Amino acid sequence: MGRRKRIWLPNYFYHIVCRGNRRDALFNDKHDFLTYLYILRQIYDRYPFEIASYCLMTNHLHLQLMSPEQPISKIMSLVNKRYADYYNTKYKMTGHVYEKRYFDKIIPDPIAMLEVSRYIHLNPLEAQMVLNPEDYRWSSYRHFSSEKTTKVEPFFNTNRILDYFPGTDEEKKLAYCEFVEK
Repeated sequence: MGRRKRIWLPNYFYHIVCRGNRRDALFNDKHDFLTYLYILRQIYDRYPFEIASYCLMTNHLHLQLMSPEQPISKIMSLVNKRYADYYNTKYKMTGHVYEKRYFDKIIPDPIAMLEVSRYIHLNPLEAQMVLNPEDYRWSSYRHFSSEKTTKVEPFFNTNRILDYFPGTDEEKKLAYCEFVEK
């Protein structure tokens, strides 16, 4: 029996999850995390997409992603292939880097958008890696919680989440952080 065909709705965000094969680490050091973000940037330059929130954990990752021009499957295929090639070359390995095909679920409405984003940003706390979501470096949460402007990747758009809250930019950030941490 074949795999089910992926459904792509261009104007919807999806919750994407990729896990390391046998739940092994996908990211062993800082350079691995940076390389994954670099690969996202490379793919974005050719096939634009948007990420509303993300979290790169040690053995898996979460993306809240929308691709208006190309199917999600094409974006993820390119990202996962490039990262797997990098990973296998760096660690002198062969074979599968990812456990199986990535998980994807359409995010149907604003409430679900907020819930998925909160889930993604609380993932490092659930794994007991940090005590506060802003302390986890490989998550987009710091872009929501910080008053400072940090370098933001061109594919990343906090407004997709923050625009669900009223007020100034700072008031929206505060409201979002309260929502996540409540």
